[in-house]
Amino acid sequence: MAAARVLVCGVCVWRMTLATVYFQEQFLDGERWRNRWVQSTNDSQFGHFRLSSGKFYGHKEKDKGLQTTQNGRFYAISARFKPFSNKGKTLVIQYTVKHEQKMDCGGGYIKVFPADIDQKNLSGKSHYYIMFGPDICGFDIKKVHIILHFKNQYHSNKKPISCKVDGFTHLYTLILRPDLTYEVKIDGLTIESGGIEYDWNLTSLKKMEKASAASKDWKQEEEHKSQDWEKHFLDASASKPSDWNSELDGDWQASVLQKPLYRVRSGTIFDNFLITDDEDYAEDFGKATWGETKNPEREMDAIQAKEELKKAQEEDEEELLMGKFNGKENKFRRSHRRDEL
Repeated sequence: MAAARVLVCGVCVWRMTLATVYFQEQFLDGERWRNRWVQSTNDSQFGHFRLSSGKFYGHKEKDKGLQTTQNGRFYAISARFKPFSNKGKTLVIQYTVKHEQKMDCGGGYIKVFPADIDQKNLSGKSHYYIMFGPDICGFDIKKVHIILHFKNQYHSNKKPISCKVDGFTHLYTLILRPDLTYEVKIDGLTIESGGIEYDWNLTSLKKMEKASAASKDWKQEEEHKSQDWEKHFLDASASKPSDWNSELDGDWQASVLQKPLYRVRSGTIFDNFLITDDEDYAEDFGKATWGETKNPEREMDAIQAKEELKKAQEEDEEELLMGKFNGKENKFRRSHRRDEL
């Protein structure tokens, strides 16, 4: 085993000489991460992070990452790296995210910002180049977001990409290539790929020099509609009444229901961030981090589950015995009183 580990490290060093790593963060130096990451103070209600490997993990130290700590909060934190251009080069963005609390509503995505970003005032309105990562909310939103900024507009991938919804750590990888192809991987496996121009509807924008005022107004209107739609959904279970007369009553439409509220729970852990121009280096990095701890993490979770089940069974048996004992005690007291009478 020792030789195999040395071989893996040797490969990583060799890849490093060929790859350009723009940013890499594993949180291996304890609380020193606070010297590199800046918490936004734009909103006093922003939640705070702590360094943690969670309740179950593959390696207590290697699996430590930034964990959300407060329920029902938005989070805004960033780390700076040297400005770079990926013109004519491949761009790989990769990180791990773990919803050990089994997220019912919340996002686990990251953004790449311009070099002049004001980190202290970072917010949801801050301009960004790329947004990537999973988003979960209830039963209808379980997707991977990929939003690219192009010619003063944000564009979402039109292909639906499903994300992982369990409580384990997962590796998310986005690859953007200079030939305008892309690839999305989860846990090292390709789940979507294609052409950037087509899948982001960018072909029609090639001839546009700049967005007109009308298009900006349209964009704002569409954003308003999308936000409103997030709050409601059609009642798919409703059917057209048998006595509905279209000529008299007009076209029938399903009723619009209020979306149920979901409790946003903290506990998500972000780790193993990587931005590079080398796909092979990213793959090796993923194997050396997530790949080494994924199985031990599941094993620890299984052990904890068995222990919790055993404890619950013991508590049930104890309550049952106590119930029987109390029943006998009550019976003895009743008979004793009868003897006294």
